[in-house]
Amino acid sequence: MKQICIVGTGYVGLVTGTCLADLGNRVICLDIDEAKVARLQQGELTIFEPGLEELVSRNVAAGRLTFTTSYSEAVPNADYCFIAVNTPSGTEGEADLAQVRAAAAALAPHLRDGAIVINKSTVPIGTADRVDQIISAHLPPGREHVQVGVVSNPEFLREGSAVADFMRPDRVVLGSTRRSDAEQVATLYISLQAPILITDPRTAEMIKYASNAFLATKISFINEVASICDKLGADIRQVADGMGRDARIGRAFLDAGLGWGGSCFPKDVKALAHMGAVAGCHPLLLRTVIEINKDQRRKVIHRLRETLGTLEGVTVALLGLAFKPNTDDIRESPAIEIAHLLLGEGAHVRAYDPVAMTRAREAMPEIRYATGTFEALAGADAVVLVTDWNEFKNLDLVQVRSALHRPVFIDGRNVYDPARARAAGLIYHAIGRGSGEAVK
Repeated sequence: MKQICIVGTGYVGLVTGTCLADLGNRVICLDIDEAKVARLQQGELTIFEPGLEELVSRNVAAGRLTFTTSYSEAVPNADYCFIAVNTPSGTEGEADLAQVRAAAAALAPHLRDGAIVINKSTVPIGTADRVDQIISAHLPPGREHVQVGVVSNPEFLREGSAVADFMRPDRVVLGSTRRSDAEQVATLYISLQAPILITDPRTAEMIKYASNAFLATKISFINEVASICDKLGADIRQVADGMGRDARIGRAFLDAGLGWGGSCFPKDVKALAHMGAVAGCHPLLLRTVIEINKDQRRKVIHRLRETLGTLEGVTVALLGLAFKPNTDDIRESPAIEIAHLLLGEGAHVRAYDPVAMTRAREAMPEIRYATGTFEALAGADAVVLVTDWNEFKNLDLVQVRSALHRPVFIDGRNVYDPARARAAGLIYHAIGRGSGEAVK
């Protein structure tokens, strides 16, 4: 049984710590947010993630998982200390490392000789070197002899399937200037039977950014093609299926829609573009990927304006607020941006989401929140399906038509068959699948 400290109890930290505890380790999750830790100590999860609540309860009951705000409690006996704090975007798109620097400085006085600090947060290239320097600078007098390893171990967890992603990873990436440190960290993952790639720290850090940027690029690419399909009469879903059957391309991340959001893709693509620009490169592709993604939200507003004539005083229902299904995360959510744009045009916004309502209310109290799908639809002039939760995928479209004041349906996730939707009496618009007619 290894002794592990996890600094940060957000998505990455809580999932990583819980899963490592489930693999038989003794894990202490540390966070400076006293309210968050108090909730976790009482058995209340601070995020929504399928399967996580049961896993936390089981490992807390087994004594393998605990929560604290104290570095002096969590760190001195730890063999491994994971830094899993937030790295939000700065004003120029750069990753803000304030929390990483603070965590490294706070860890240093308590680290035992031979401990390994592991960067789990998504951090700019060169951060492992900075963390090493910070730890060395904050070792207290008399402990300058303490040897601490630093390893970069980027996460590849998807919100909504994070537990499964941790337990069945495509690969484990470890970067260190000392191979022996990386090999020690690799022992934590041996039971997962996943390929383990050991590199230098900068390469490991770049693998994370390049992976997310590539996936975001695939989504923006298919959305660009969808826009052309709309003009030329092709069906983007069939186009994507035809492309995806080519093994060199693959079908994943080729679903046209309202673009990517969440805590990773937006900030990681911006950060990589910023790093490239600062290094003297010209990251034109990355900048275009970002701009295409913004356009997808604007297109919803353009389509509504074209169909309804004006948005002043109309009521628009939004189905879905989370940036994707199976999470309550609204960071960079298409729904939140669309709501802001609608309010700016004088529209009234009514919304419903199965799990993200609490977070959305905190972010946008000016929206009216419904308790169910058809309460959101009742009397609305248009509906936008934003998040493809399962409960939105099999609606009775005739009933939807009856609930609406005007029958405008924007399918932002291409869930429904256009012919079926129009047969139900809806003026139906999807992404890259043709357009409907204007309201008379």
